[in-house]
Amino acid sequence: MEWRNHGKSSKAKQKFNFETIAKYDISSTFNFLFNTIKLKSLDCITHSAGGIVLTMFLINNPNYNSKINSITLFGVQAFGASKNLRNKIKILISKYLTATLGKVPSKSAGSTEHGESYYTMKQWFDWNLKKNFIGENGFDYLKMMNTIKTPILSICAKGDNFIAPKEGCQKFIDAFENEQNKLIFFSKENGNLEDYNHSRIIKSKNSKKEIWPIVEKWIYEKS
Repeated sequence: MEWRNHGKSSKAKQKFNFETIAKYDISSTFNFLFNTIKLKSLDCITHSAGGIVLTMFLINNPNYNSKINSITLFGVQAFGASKNLRNKIKILISKYLTATLGKVPSKSAGSTEHGESYYTMKQWFDWNLKKNFIGENGFDYLKMMNTIKTPILSICAKGDNFIAPKEGCQKFIDAFENEQNKLIFFSKENGNLEDYNHSRIIKSKNSKKEIWPIVEKWIYEKS
């Protein structure tokens, strides 16, 4: 599924945030996949905010949980980036700089191509500063994450220390409370090819060489 304002998608005229994507875009995508082309099941691979909005969607639409064989998260966390005072200050500064600029530049957003608006990213900043996962209407997504029982593989790396640090990814996957779930941390210290950053963890020659085979095996075992 292509994120709004990315790639060949038409440009959104109205402001949108994570919940907009979760409640409308993913809903339309799943409706097409299951009700139009009649898929019986699927495996989900997500990166960054994609994993967050998929989580929000499945909490709001539990009828789809049984149709998903497995989920893979690349650099996904929502409320654990402020692991220490230094990171919290960086997030706070980033929030106010973004508010001033009106957007997060593509490089700062962990993308090689697309930035995000402040309106879109404000939820992420607030979740990590407050260490919660609260929706616009006060809905507590964190408390409901354990309703998703699909097996989840979380991929994180040492070089992704601001957007999706290991500690944040661990807190996110632990919130599902599922013993089948697994987190894998990549770093040179662990014998891996590089300390992947937020974009290279999913899109690089080294990722293709050593990470994607693990994901492929995970999907095969869970399907």
